[in-house]
Amino acid sequence: MTSIFPEISISTERLVLRPLETEDAPAFTEMMNDELVTAWTSVPAPYTEEHAREWITRGAPAERTGGRGIVFAVTEFLTQRLVGTVHLRKADWRVLSAEAAYVIAPWARGEGYAAESLLAAVQWLFQDRKFERLEIRTPAGNTASQQVAQKVGCVSEGVLRNAWIARTRTEDGNWTDIRTDLIVWSLLPEDLEDGPGEAADAGGYSAYPEAGSYSAYPDWR
Repeated sequence: MTSIFPEISISTERLVLRPLETEDAPAFTEMMNDELVTAWTSVPAPYTEEHAREWITRGAPAERTGGRGIVFAVTEFLTQRLVGTVHLRKADWRVLSAEAAYVIAPWARGEGYAAESLLAAVQWLFQDRKFERLEIRTPAGNTASQQVAQKVGCVSEGVLRNAWIARTRTEDGNWTDIRTDLIVWSLLPEDLEDGPGEAADAGGYSAYPEAGSYSAYPDWR
């Protein structure tokens, strides 16, 4: 098996996971400037459209072509509006493991989109790419991200103490760094055999290659 992910799109009942496009830059910029995204991730703050275009045109494609992972834009099936992103990263092609990170736009939260998109990406990772382990690391205070991990069936493995730098607002409105613990979650193929909990209602998924990018993609059943 090649150690590079194919450029594909994945569809669920409500969502399409596809490569980021330059047209996504304005919506992506707005999403990454959300206060919760700034607080719990390491993205630049403020996040500019130049940052977005650099990531969309160079950073994200290099993740895939360099064998390090794959970045999906998550969009609504009916409106094509950008809902968020799922990033499968730190791929280890010998161990067949990867780490997942996800961001959902403020307007789309509370609809189950994070769990639905993450589950679709994980099913593809396990079933098509034959990976054996997915890991998620959530800051101790990020309960929303922890709930997503639980919804897709992840098991909490422990705590990495003082392992992350989050950000918080100061009294003058600026951001300052704070150290925090990381909770480690894992998901194995057998964890999905009895259904991934609440995310089982997502309705399954299908995957297909981007036009002209991957001609040997197997049929899905």
